[in-house]
Amino acid sequence: MALHLFAIVAGLILLVWSADRFIAGAAAVARLFGVSPLVIGLTIVALGTSAPEMFVSAIAALQGQPGLAIGNAIGSNITNIGLILGVTAVVTPLAVRSGILRRELPIAFALVALTAALLWDGDLDVFDGVVLLIGLTALLVWLYRTATSGKDGEDSLATEIVEELPAEEMSQKQAIGWTVAGLILLGGSAQVLVWGAVGVATALGVPDLIIGLTIVALGTSLPELAASLTGALKGEHDLAIGNVLGSNMFNLTVVLPLPGLLAPGAVMPEMLGRDVLAMALFTMVLFALGAGWAGRAGRINRLEGAALLLGFGIYEFILIKTTLAA
Repeated sequence: MALHLFAIVAGLILLVWSADRFIAGAAAVARLFGVSPLVIGLTIVALGTSAPEMFVSAIAALQGQPGLAIGNAIGSNITNIGLILGVTAVVTPLAVRSGILRRELPIAFALVALTAALLWDGDLDVFDGVVLLIGLTALLVWLYRTATSGKDGEDSLATEIVEELPAEEMSQKQAIGWTVAGLILLGGSAQVLVWGAVGVATALGVPDLIIGLTIVALGTSLPELAASLTGALKGEHDLAIGNVLGSNMFNLTVVLPLPGLLAPGAVMPEMLGRDVLAMALFTMVLFALGAGWAGRAGRINRLEGAALLLGFGIYEFILIKTTLAA
């Protein structure tokens, strides 16, 4: 099992690095073609941060491990809110100032509700995948219109996104080269990671869904952890939350459809009452905290961040307990 664990670590490191190279290259290509910085940040960079989950889920589904692919998408969303925002808010309280972010919160919650409804019949099939991809199209159109309307130019999230765009200067040849190389490396590192994850699951005698919900979900969420912590420490609170929210929306509309399209089939029954429910509860809490209510401004303070961490710990305990009992 040592070799499989090494493959997971090596695959994750290469996955994170190649995603960074892909984002830098793709952003540079977009700049060379005159795409506005806000459009780049809200679409290309946001999609790029979900590239690790996307490639891992695609490879897992193609290799007949749909549980790992589904667990990666659902587990990443739980990890993003419970662990990443929890840690970030404990380090520095987060205030929601952005109008764009407040409009994204109900969209994220609606996507979770749609996902739960599609999975309710116990299957993730081609129809479900197509519906989620339609949701992706609608999301991208909304983001593009938001970025090009000119109404949100002074929005705090828009300003923070533009300031944090990859600033690496590249020639057209370099930009295209890094974009292509990043995609190739993402595929290779995902292959290594999936091989290691499947090996560990086999050695431990646990379903691949569990490995996807835990080790793989945590590993592929590392870019979001780094981005949210860095943004929060710079005072870019909306960007810290926006990174998580954007990743979660793309996980459901880009990552989750892949096993439905490439390896349609039944989902484990316990996933609905445990993992999808946990994702819905965490998203509901984030919606309540971020949107504000009864005159309360949107924010996540240290106590609320600690509560998110506690909730994440309880979820992981339940996950381990139910796995051992099976």
